[in-house]
Amino acid sequence: MTYQTARLTFIAGVSVAFALISFRPLPAQRVPSTPGVRNIVLVHGAFADGTSWSKVIPVLEARGYHVVAIQNPLTSLTDDVAATTRLIALQDGPVLLVGHSWGGAVITQAGDDPKVAGLVYVTAYAPDAGQSANDASAPFGVTEGQKQIRVDGNRFASMTVQGVVDDIAEGLPMADRQLFFAVQGQSFGPMFDEKLTVAAWKTRPVSVVVSSNDRMLPPAMELLLAKKLGLNATVLSTCHLSILEQPEKVADVIDHAAKSALKR
Repeated sequence: MTYQTARLTFIAGVSVAFALISFRPLPAQRVPSTPGVRNIVLVHGAFADGTSWSKVIPVLEARGYHVVAIQNPLTSLTDDVAATTRLIALQDGPVLLVGHSWGGAVITQAGDDPKVAGLVYVTAYAPDAGQSANDASAPFGVTEGQKQIRVDGNRFASMTVQGVVDDIAEGLPMADRQLFFAVQGQSFGPMFDEKLTVAAWKTRPVSVVVSSNDRMLPPAMELLLAKKLGLNATVLSTCHLSILEQPEKVADVIDHAAKSALKR
């Protein structure tokens, strides 16, 4: 066999192998036996990014859901709602929209999208129309975590090390607290004063998770939406980052909401 013939044979073999790898079907997901919403869109909070859902996502995927997490720019309520709306548009079918912390304000506005079948508030703001996130929180006073917010000359806010370690992520192993601090996103301070124009929780099925040990948002504020709607909130003995401290229990609430959203 000549060099040229051997070279062509090798290239052909690699091409066939690559084609077999590229077009091999993906393993089938386990589909939930109960009909309901299949698409779950997760919206992270301020000072965070999509990795804050890293422990919830695999639990939901193992249960057969299609899960995506927003990477919010955290530059304004308008920008974050736009990012969420774009991702909702990419989903094939109805969507369950889930918001953590600041993400609750985002889903309250973005949840008016016709594809949204239900909302889940996890340790989150839930302002009314005409309110801002700060308006919703103000009656409950300033938390220890909020005292650790620092704003720079460009009005972007970030958390101190102490704030992350003691007031946002204190229920997590120290390595996870340090990781959260390392990847925290700067949040544009004025966005917390932007007024919402709609309150989607008035027209969509809602589930609520409250963190009883929260030092960043007032637990009483988190519980208020459930009281308004006459719902039984799921109360977890967690820090603000319930989604990392007890991801299975948070996933259970999301799972139940997804299965029941289209029935209400």
